[in-house]
Amino acid sequence: MAKPTEISCSSSSYSSTPCNYFPTINQCPSIGREKDTIVADMDGTLLRGRSSFPYFALVAFEVGGILRLLLLLLASPFAGILYYFISESAGIRVLIFATFAGMRVSDIESVARAVLPKFYSGDLHPETWRVFSSCGRRCVLTANPRVMVEAFLKDYLGADMVLGTEIDVYRGRATGLVRSPGVFVGRNKAESLKKAFSNSEMPDIGLGDRKTDHLFMKLCKESYMVPPNPNVDPVSLDKLPKPIVFHDGRLVHKPTPFTALLTILWIPVGFLLACLRIAAGSLLPMPLVYYAFWALGVRVHIHGHPPPPPQKSSAQSGVLFVCSHRSLLDPIFLSAALGRPIPAVTYSLSRLSELISPIRTVRLSRDRATDASMIKKLLQEGDLAICPEGTTCREPFLLRFSALFAELTDELVPVAMANRMSMFHGTTARGWKGMDPFYFFMNPSPVYKVTFLNKLPYEMTCGGGGRPSHEVANYIQRTIAASLSYECTSFTRKDKYKALAGNDGTVEKSKLAANKVMGC
Repeated sequence: MAKPTEISCSSSSYSSTPCNYFPTINQCPSIGREKDTIVADMDGTLLRGRSSFPYFALVAFEVGGILRLLLLLLASPFAGILYYFISESAGIRVLIFATFAGMRVSDIESVARAVLPKFYSGDLHPETWRVFSSCGRRCVLTANPRVMVEAFLKDYLGADMVLGTEIDVYRGRATGLVRSPGVFVGRNKAESLKKAFSNSEMPDIGLGDRKTDHLFMKLCKESYMVPPNPNVDPVSLDKLPKPIVFHDGRLVHKPTPFTALLTILWIPVGFLLACLRIAAGSLLPMPLVYYAFWALGVRVHIHGHPPPPPQKSSAQSGVLFVCSHRSLLDPIFLSAALGRPIPAVTYSLSRLSELISPIRTVRLSRDRATDASMIKKLLQEGDLAICPEGTTCREPFLLRFSALFAELTDELVPVAMANRMSMFHGTTARGWKGMDPFYFFMNPSPVYKVTFLNKLPYEMTCGGGGRPSHEVANYIQRTIAASLSYECTSFTRKDKYKALAGNDGTVEKSKLAANKVMGC
């Protein structure tokens, strides 16, 4: 058993008896805690990492772009000197000002809801979570701005109360300053906890990881320290109360100061490389695109046996390639794998993406009869690609397949699409989708895996086997999911956009004409 962490308890106003130590978290029992109240610090306690810089960097980049990230990076050494040698509060104030000054609060809340949960959830401390999740009432007390952490803590960890630093706001924008009583460290944490529980008993358990947490921990009936251990494995995502199916943001990895610097230095080079890759895909004949991609560092892996192209003299309709949806580039990599351009139907697409696309794209109208007629006409002309999920999903899940395609043809070939990126995500729900292909191709060596599955037997189709369209769609969804080791869900496009962007993902015609942001 680990030794208790020794402390000095100089603030006698918060404890009637001096304490020589707090036991470590592994000594805290978690059985029978259903009626207990727990209060825990965040960085270094609930999370393994003791630094909040990566999460400030995510907000800076997602809201303010590369220049705001650069400003935060330049300010971070000064913040670090203040934090470690002068005052924790002063160091955090510098990070808050460099990150938030001038930002719309609604944009900060959007990033907190759509981007940060993915990164926070990957850094949960297993011992802290063991105790925290066992308690009936959960409170988090943190120096981080409340607006930045509350969505994750309440929506994904089941926190009942979040006490954090309050940022100052003027006309809907953050000023970069903090409201009274200031940053929640030391005495401010203890005072805020006393105020929050003034009408009830103090928490049963208090968890912290540093000396400035001692004051609030001594107010609790039991207190435990979380010793620093960066090598401990985080809590696996399947143990969270709520799985993270949807998330947004451009950065793939959590930006430490070093990776943030690399990102800033790479973006100008990566953008030029992306332009070269996009030009090669758009201007070269499709049989050469596969080889051009490999020459330019884009890896395309092809598995399975694709069907031959349809005979022009035959009266038979073309094959409908039913693809899982990982990015708007799915039909392009399908075409590169086949060595011939395959037209694709999409729910909506930015004008820029349409302009640079090497294949024909046809926008669906969302009217069932109109779309059915158009898809039948396109199939009479040749092969066609469709992504019946209607939107992308980054995690190993497949969204519900729209069943319309199954009613229109019996020539169905499932295609499992998968991709891998090392720096940037090539999809977004909140940003401008015209940049999606650029961000994907800005990765140093992005990978696309195209797996052609067996053509659907006629006895499993609507026309040949008399199957209901939803049964056919569900069967193809399960087939693709099994080949990718993904999980099938009933989530839809509306579910994704409601979770990430606060809307249902539809785009008004006036916005289409004005070339505004559109759903993929």
